[in-house]
Amino acid sequence: MSRVAKNPVALPNGVDVTLAAGEVGVKGPLGALKHKLHPSVAVERDGDKLVVKAVEGAELGGALSGTTRALVANMVNGVTKGFERKLNLVGVGYRAQAQGDKLNLTLGFSHPVVHQMPAGIKVETPTQTEILIKGIDKQLVGQVAAEVRAYRSPEPYKGKGVRYADEVVVLKETKKK
Repeated sequence: MSRVAKNPVALPNGVDVTLAAGEVGVKGPLGALKHKLHPSVAVERDGDKLVVKAVEGAELGGALSGTTRALVANMVNGVTKGFERKLNLVGVGYRAQAQGDKLNLTLGFSHPVVHQMPAGIKVETPTQTEILIKGIDKQLVGQVAAEVRAYRSPEPYKGKGVRYADEVVVLKETKKK
């Protein structure tokens, strides 16, 4: 069995968990999330904790129990606190502006880039060069941040582009004559 799966997931106050046939639903103050379970894994409620166990005789149970425990813990964390990813724009004339569920980016192309946010994701721009992507689903927040970064990823010589706030871009030395 996985070492990660041995730790139970603590349920804070205000979080409701529904364990249906092959599915875990978590509902909290920020929203609700659902996850379909693999047949090799079982989730049980033990008071104010959730315990993830491998099904006896299942081939993938040990491997998937740790993954399932981490996913359920992220769901509980998401509906209580939420997740956010911060992006910075580095480069002359690079700007971002949030308008409702759209993000308008000026990234040095001949046209503006408009990124439509999926349902459940909110975007904010505290300054013209900062983007905050927020949501309750950790995977979706990371995916949207990666899609925005992919429009103009940091180049290795000047470091211009869209980068994560905690990302370190190692600059290359230019060619010598």
